[in-house]
Amino acid sequence: MSIWKQLALILIAVVVAAGLWARFYPGAGDQLARWGMRGLPFETASKGAEAPGGRETGRRAPQGSVITAPVVEETINDRLSAIGTGRAVRSVQVTPFTSGRMIQFLVNSGETVKPGDVIAKLDSDAEEIAAERAALALKDAEARLERMKALLRSNTATTVQVTDAELAVDNARLQLREAELNLSRRSIESPIGGTVGILPITAGNYVTSQTVIATVDDRSEILIDFWVPERFASSVKVGSPLTATSVARPGETFSGEVSAVDNRIETDSRTLHVQARITNDADKLRAGMSFQVSMQFPGDHYPAVNPLAVQWGTDGAYVWAVRDGAAQRVSVDIIQRNTDSVLVKAPLEAGEEVVTEGLHLARQGVKLNILGRETKPAPASGQKLSSTNSSS
Repeated sequence: MSIWKQLALILIAVVVAAGLWARFYPGAGDQLARWGMRGLPFETASKGAEAPGGRETGRRAPQGSVITAPVVEETINDRLSAIGTGRAVRSVQVTPFTSGRMIQFLVNSGETVKPGDVIAKLDSDAEEIAAERAALALKDAEARLERMKALLRSNTATTVQVTDAELAVDNARLQLREAELNLSRRSIESPIGGTVGILPITAGNYVTSQTVIATVDDRSEILIDFWVPERFASSVKVGSPLTATSVARPGETFSGEVSAVDNRIETDSRTLHVQARITNDADKLRAGMSFQVSMQFPGDHYPAVNPLAVQWGTDGAYVWAVRDGAAQRVSVDIIQRNTDSVLVKAPLEAGEEVVTEGLHLARQGVKLNILGRETKPAPASGQKLSSTNSSS
């Protein structure tokens, strides 16, 4: 391709680019007017499209005007919602102290027991015999001690013999206590009050100290275990109020409070384990139920601006604030992005205005014409002020 053809193509490209710039670039009309180029055969982008009748077809900033939006204050981290699992305030799996054959159950599933109530009994023939033998041995030791004391008074026995007799009595008492303890442990008692669950075994089974005889739940209160994001770690404290709604009973809300907070964040989930306590006076709730837990906090307050107002520069994000009618650049740190607002950390006050459209017109300290607030020019001398005056 010859050099003239190349120059011709370059010239055509420059003309096309200039035309597109003049047609679509905001503010191009003002620049062309300053260069003395008027009466172009097309409208520039700064004039904006108009509908029939001279009305604008959209809220576009006309040439030399900007559109603003007010700054509002929004609150975040003021509400917590989490799913938790309930359990009885006290729950015990009852096991026997020793091995043996189960001979009798004294309770049924679903019954309520008190602390110390006997739930079941093991065979205890050998323990009963040992207790009777220990009682006889104690009685014999006490009788021998009395004889030694009588002989000591008649100088027939020595003090050492009396002391040995007393020691024998003490040992016999200990053996009797041990035998009675072994006998009492053949009766399996409930250590807490509550409701007996489904019995896993029946009478006649051989059990060991590892065999679960029954499960007793004290569900006068329900403990709810739930996990909260780490950003709430400093806000959740023991005694903080909350509300809980059972997934199984969505129409009822239960009030409670935080009863325990873990001392560390779980590194895998980045959450904090929290435990809450709610009352269950009507016995409507059961261990294992799922709950929707809700908590309220003061929260963090931040200015929120229209997403169109946020601009980016070499030093980060910023917005153009309108102060005393002039543009002022304000650097911002973005805290949270929402669909209709951006929460920022910046020296902005609620109600203050920031530029959202016509941003190319904003310069530091430059006075701005806000759409709908343009200053109307004073009427020329001799111009009639109203139609009424003209007709008079």
